[in-house]
Order: sequence, then C-alpha cells, then structure tokens
Amino acid sequence: MSGKKIRVLVAKPGLDGHDRGARVVARALRDAGMEVVYTGLHQTPEQIAETALQEDVDVVGLSILSGAHMTLAPRVKGLLKKNGMEDVLMLVGGIIPEEDADELIKTGCCDQVFTPGDPLDKISDYIYGKFNPVSEE
Repeated sequence: MSGKKIRVLVAKPGLDGHDRGARVVARALRDAGMEVVYTGLHQTPEQIAETALQEDVDVVGLSILSGAHMTLAPRVKGLLKKNGMEDVLMLVGGIIPEEDADELIKTGCCDQVFTPGDPLDKISDYIYGKFNPVSEE
C-alpha cells in the first residue's frame, strides 16, 4: 500500500431510498485522504462486486438501512471471493442490531460494522489501521 491511496467503494445495495449517511461517510473518507467511489442507490450485489473489481478497490463499504444486511452482506462477500477479491476489506454500516453485527463478523461476511452513532474518524482510523500505510507526501 505504500505510496498508493486506499481505494474505497461505498455502495448502497437493495431498495434503500436514503443515501445521506453513505454520502457523509464517502466524503469523510475522501477528506481523510482516500479515493472514494460511490455507486448510488439501488445496486445489486452483482453490480457492487463488478464495480469493486473494475475499480480495483481495497475496501467495500455497504450502507444498509433496509434490514436486509444478513442477506446482502454475505452475498456481496461471496461475489468478491468469486472474483478473487478475498483480500478486500468489507465494512457494513447502517441500522444493524448488535447481535447481527457480531454474526456478520463471526461468519466472515464482513470485517467490521459501523452504526449511525459511530464517529466518522472511527471508520477512517479502522481502515488506515488495517492497511498501515506509510505517510504520503
């Protein structure tokens, strides 16, 4: 990762019609020095995995408010693996009950879950902590 910006795909899978949180997170990650691609609303898991592959991202962040996180996150993670992207960090954010968050992480469907009360720098700090980049210019 040295010398290269971390590339993050922020995606809104499913039927959620609200993306304010995803846009706020995308901007915060950009302001923290990452390259961010935002998919827009109503993406299928297949579209998200394909975009992740085409954009050669290091991180996929799913923003899910619909309650479908236990279906969508495993599907996206499976498609990333199918595309040979096992090393891509996958984060899930949204209204996620604690027991579901624990299950998603425990089963390997994502690396971390963030909820609306989490500070934005907690997300960027987590990502930087996973990649341990050397400081850039």
